[in-house]
Amino acid sequence: MEKTLPTVLLSFLLRQLLILVVLLTCRRNVLTVAACGKWDLLRSNIGISAMHMQLLNNDKVVIFDRTDFGPSNISLPNGKCRNDPNDLALKIDCTAHSVEYNVADNVVRPLMVLTNTWCSSGAAMPDGSLMQTGGFNDGDRNVRTYKPCTDNSCVWQENNNVLTQRRWYATNHLLPDGRQIIIGGRGQFNYEFYPKTSSADTSYDLPFLTQTNDRNIENNLYPFVFLNVDGNLFIFSNNRAILFDYTKGQVVKTYPTMPGGDPRNYPSSGSAVLLPLKNLQGGAIGAEVLVCGGAPKGAYASAMNRNFVPALSTCGRIQITDPNPQWTMETMPYARVMGDMVLLPNGRVLIINGASSGTAGWELGRNPAFSPVIYSPDSSSGSRFEAQNPSSTPRMYHSTAILLRDGRVLVGGSNPLQYDNITGVPFPTDLTLEAFSPSYLDPNFARLRPKITAPASQSKIAYGKQLRIRFTIPPGRLNRNSVMVTMVAPSFTTHSFSMNQRLLTLGGSNITAVGLAKYQIQVVTPSSPNLAPPGYYLLFVVHQDIPSEGIWVQFK
Repeated sequence: MEKTLPTVLLSFLLRQLLILVVLLTCRRNVLTVAACGKWDLLRSNIGISAMHMQLLNNDKVVIFDRTDFGPSNISLPNGKCRNDPNDLALKIDCTAHSVEYNVADNVVRPLMVLTNTWCSSGAAMPDGSLMQTGGFNDGDRNVRTYKPCTDNSCVWQENNNVLTQRRWYATNHLLPDGRQIIIGGRGQFNYEFYPKTSSADTSYDLPFLTQTNDRNIENNLYPFVFLNVDGNLFIFSNNRAILFDYTKGQVVKTYPTMPGGDPRNYPSSGSAVLLPLKNLQGGAIGAEVLVCGGAPKGAYASAMNRNFVPALSTCGRIQITDPNPQWTMETMPYARVMGDMVLLPNGRVLIINGASSGTAGWELGRNPAFSPVIYSPDSSSGSRFEAQNPSSTPRMYHSTAILLRDGRVLVGGSNPLQYDNITGVPFPTDLTLEAFSPSYLDPNFARLRPKITAPASQSKIAYGKQLRIRFTIPPGRLNRNSVMVTMVAPSFTTHSFSMNQRLLTLGGSNITAVGLAKYQIQVVTPSSPNLAPPGYYLLFVVHQDIPSEGIWVQFK
């Protein structure tokens, strides 16, 4: 039943008051200017809505949505058209449904995808190419690859019907051996690998996905998957998780159900991250997972009846390597569903986008969550959340956010309508791109910001080896006790989950001066692909929580 007008008005006023109170109490760091972050509009129209995003190692971002809802707002180049007799909207379509965004030049280039990429999955491969899998209708068994280039010659390459099962709303993760595992999807309670290693490499049952499937609602789509430090996979679906040995097809450990029992996966759509991995040279390396937000039990059915109940404001944190793991619950400043969680170079977690009531699905969310939150994992319990300055742009269903090399967070998307509509509706399809700059990018912090001078970007590194990194800091500003080196794997982000995202802290001791305001720090790289699967990472030097620009390094 719809709420009455006075009830809606009161709810709105209370929500705005809460946001105001949170912002007024936003903690200030070293300086007060922009201490809660800054928003910038990058492009008012990129032609498509950013449903899926991946940063590549050439500092370009591949963005795409879906092909079966009619023409986009950007034409394919040189009069090209896509001829697809299986398309549900246009058999001949001369518009693009994917673009390449050049971060440095702030321009987009239209790209052609041949089949439907709607609600698909993916991850970057060891060679830096994006491997993207599945989708809907004619694209649900396809694998597409996009290899980065520097001369605008790169295009999507498509392999038809190479997956053993249709993959729609699945999750991918890069494995230590360089393959990807593809888990779940609508109606799929199984997993498979790609590239295929032999003709016998088929799909394998995963009963856990059946056990976590809520009838007629699901709540087990886009499961949260993380590679644990022992090489097994942590898989979270609905409201609980397992540790899974994919090499043997065996459940190694079953974790407790998250307190409250509310669902956290699509369409209830919370989000999750593997918190930064530390002490990598120690004997026992710990790993923690944080799951935040989502929609409570019954929210989907209520939203289908136009009753949009408040989203969840709770987060669960669990040490997945502990012999007796238990969830610790925390409360965010306000509720959020369909949010994104982005690991920042200084080890903080940005929680951004989404709504404060309803659930994922066509027109099933209400009350945009305009204000991001930064979570500090190492702060004391009760003081880990810091509200940030709000955006003015609703980022609802099908919105995304990813980390860029310069430390900004690229934000786009919001397509809560079954068919594109940019006028006359509460939350129209959004074609803009924004950047959120955390407070560490404020110009007043330039006096603390390191700059990496060696190694060169695109350097290849090996496992378990010493790595010497040279950097500069303005004279007299170095605090030797407040330097660390981090590595971030760029994620494939869609539907409130950043696949393959991980951050490793390499340490911060053994600093020597090598010139005026020039320094060298020596660290040891991760010892195993179980800690850092092969591929490209962004490497940062962080000083007093202020990161340098990243450089690209590649584990081979």
